[in-house]
Amino acid sequence: MERNDTERAVLVGLAADSMEERERSTDSSLDELEALLKTAGGVCCGKVLQNKHTPDPRSFIGEGKVREVRELAEVNGCSLAVFDNELSPSQLRALEEDLGLHVMDRSQLILDIFATRARTREGRLQVELAQYNYLLPRLTGMWTHLVRQTASGGKSPIGTRGPGETQLETDRRHIRRKIQKLEEELESVRRVRGTQRRSREKNGVPVIALVGYTNAGKSTLLNCLTGAGIEANDRLFDTLDTTTRRLTLAPGSEALLSDTVGFIRKLPHHLVEAFKATLEELAFADVLVHVIDASSEERQAQIDVVRRLIAELGASSTPCIEAYNKSDLCPDPAGIPRGETVLPISAKTGEGTDRLLAMITDILSRGKKRVTLLLPYSSGGLLDLLHREAEVHGTGYTDAGILVEVTVKPELWGVVREYVR
Repeated sequence: MERNDTERAVLVGLAADSMEERERSTDSSLDELEALLKTAGGVCCGKVLQNKHTPDPRSFIGEGKVREVRELAEVNGCSLAVFDNELSPSQLRALEEDLGLHVMDRSQLILDIFATRARTREGRLQVELAQYNYLLPRLTGMWTHLVRQTASGGKSPIGTRGPGETQLETDRRHIRRKIQKLEEELESVRRVRGTQRRSREKNGVPVIALVGYTNAGKSTLLNCLTGAGIEANDRLFDTLDTTTRRLTLAPGSEALLSDTVGFIRKLPHHLVEAFKATLEELAFADVLVHVIDASSEERQAQIDVVRRLIAELGASSTPCIEAYNKSDLCPDPAGIPRGETVLPISAKTGEGTDRLLAMITDILSRGKKRVTLLLPYSSGGLLDLLHREAEVHGTGYTDAGILVEVTVKPELWGVVREYVR
């Protein structure tokens, strides 16, 4: 649906006892929905929060609240109702009929924002796949205005009866074909990423991934540490396409620093699935830097969302530093946790970033050993292994064998220890 920049909307949320706690709407989740609406170019004209034992199977919020929302929309000249919870296809249709408004849920709003923000081919592929997966079960009812039944039997317009299939079935087949094609294209993206990853590992270049809640300041931190000059705005989902820059840790020591898409509570499942081609890089990173907005009133809830998604993406075992960003804006700086891998920083002023780099360097060097090996010529295969699995800094040839200066990981130490010079 084409919307102007100032579309007026009513926001609606439900907190039902039967829902999981993280799925329930609260005042703060409606505030976040308002920020999402603003990001999408809309204006919030009112909020309605319903407390109920279970969702209404037809209208989700019940007849009384439907009337309240309709009246609020009429008074404020709204054309849109946005629900903080995920709606079933039948509930979407029933609400549009009852409210006389265009209705969308939180997932659809987030997908809409992603569609306008994706810049790279990969990002657009991922968003398109998520949109089609969202749309497929919701096709029923999109054709209520067009009963184009071309199979025998049933009530059909003259000239359309006979062998064939419904327009709905045709559209479903078309969308399934599109989904299959997009999945194939994203699989090729995965293969390219895998090749690049193996090349990085062979060259011994470590990867640090910035993760965190949307608008926590990841892009600002990337700029601060690398001078990348990436546009960083105070709005949700400003970064969708992964950006990677070289980071100098110490003279002669470099790493790759990657900025990733921000997480958010109730992130649509289809979106997480579609972005796995990008997000799976987290599982292969050497260090995660979890950027936390220290000034947010919802800080702990946001931390929990990110930790849960990191676990879902299979990156729980990756070493993680928790960087409490915006510490200069925090009303209680003394309340910011500190520890071996926890620290306050300000990406805007640069405060604490030297300590952050020291932590990253410490984790990357932990367990690695830089040694000189003397390999007998009969062990040439070991040299090939070192080039694949370690960081080879130089080789030389003597009468006694091959001299190799190398940095090895702990898992290779048992193999090379006897050759240490």
